[in-house]
Amino acid sequence: MMVNPADPTLSSALADATERALREAEIRLPPDVLAALRRAAAAERDEIARRELGNILENIALAEERQVPICQDTGVPVVYLTLPPDVPFSPALFEGVREGVQRATAAIPLRPNVVDPLTRENTNDNTGMGMPAVHVTPGDRFEVTVLPKGAGSENVSRIGMLLPSQAGEIPRFVAETMLLAGGKPCPPVILGVGIGGTFDMAAALAKEALLLPVDTMDDFEAELCDAVNALGIGPMGLGGDTTALSVKVKRAGCHTASLPVAVNVQCWACRRATVEVKR
Repeated sequence: MMVNPADPTLSSALADATERALREAEIRLPPDVLAALRRAAAAERDEIARRELGNILENIALAEERQVPICQDTGVPVVYLTLPPDVPFSPALFEGVREGVQRATAAIPLRPNVVDPLTRENTNDNTGMGMPAVHVTPGDRFEVTVLPKGAGSENVSRIGMLLPSQAGEIPRFVAETMLLAGGKPCPPVILGVGIGGTFDMAAALAKEALLLPVDTMDDFEAELCDAVNALGIGPMGLGGDTTALSVKVKRAGCHTASLPVAVNVQCWACRRATVEVKR
């Protein structure tokens, strides 16, 4: 049965799910990310790096124990919706997400990070001027996924419009992105890499790649990760074996004359959570 797009219960249910997803994402790391940090701490050879990884793991445990956000930069809300056939694409979806973000900002609480890009006037509830960013795709279930994105990692992300003949330079581009970033994104990082599409699509692919599980990498992803870890930047930029926990890649077809490549940098706090919308 098709849902009435004007039904206020649709917006309310989505608001509830959005708030729950943000609470989960901000307070607990996903199991695959936590496991990757523990593996890195066990394998790290540098004493200072081991200590920094230990501090990160202690921070994660305290956040869950005290039910507070993992990091003071609670990010800007990036939201992905999957809609089954019976849920129409309507303004109610955006209203529900916006209300959920407003509630979460007050209740968790989230730092009010969303400002006008020029005047820097703060909206104080993490909404307004196109925020939160909402991406909608079809799916089997009505779900909301949140990916809070902090500025330290977002600011060092990068896109390059390479030539098709430069495909072999992608590992260098990815490693160079992290070399330029240094300790700014609070490594160890997770890198989302988007290859192909158009200028804007490559960036979207790179961010979507951060939603993928980090506990497996294919050969190409492992090659990119090894190139980054060879830099020796280490946890918090203080040196060590672990600069990247994982690299995840998403691809799309592109024009025969272009090769867009984007790297979306994510700090160790790769916060994401998915909640089904109960109707």
